[in-house]
Amino acid sequence: MTSIITGDIISSRSADPKLWLAALKAELNKYGTAPKHWEVYRGDSFQLEVSPKQALIAALLIKASIKQFKTIDVRLAIGIGKKTYDAEAITESNGSAFVNSGECFESLRKSRLAIKTEDDSFNQVINIMLDLASLTMDSWTPKAALLFKATLEHSDFNQIEIAKLLDRKQGNVSAGLKRIGYDEILKMLNYYNSQF
Repeated sequence: MTSIITGDIISSRSADPKLWLAALKAELNKYGTAPKHWEVYRGDSFQLEVSPKQALIAALLIKASIKQFKTIDVRLAIGIGKKTYDAEAITESNGSAFVNSGECFESLRKSRLAIKTEDDSFNQVINIMLDLASLTMDSWTPKAALLFKATLEHSDFNQIEIAKLLDRKQGNVSAGLKRIGYDEILKMLNYYNSQF
């Protein structure tokens, strides 16, 4: 089993690609090397292969990395399944994980984040959760996105340490985490992880 994240940048022309592309590549590099594990193509589209256990956290961190730039966002489709053909470049590999990711991506209309697996009942539950989480995530400010990213990446830090890391007041961190729905998104992530 593997998972393929297919994504593209929304309104990519409204921000300097030098900035967001560096942030995107830095995030993708955490999971492997290009073009074997990830690839950016057509300027603002990309694919990433990660384990199913890592897929949702990777997608959330990619979203937070992109949302730190005011005028852009990202659409992400996670496909989970098999990889039956392993090429040198991820965009040439194949299997049900790739098909699920592609179909999921094509079906993104109002949603900006969705998952497709072989299990329809799981898909239904997790996608309702993702739609609800997106009500908050899609309206993150750049500051909110950075707070989410720092807190998720440093989950062993307390709020005082997060505040120091981001050069903010601890009270602002506490209020910010409530505003961005951090605890609720974490519950969704824990539910997702319990399935894999």
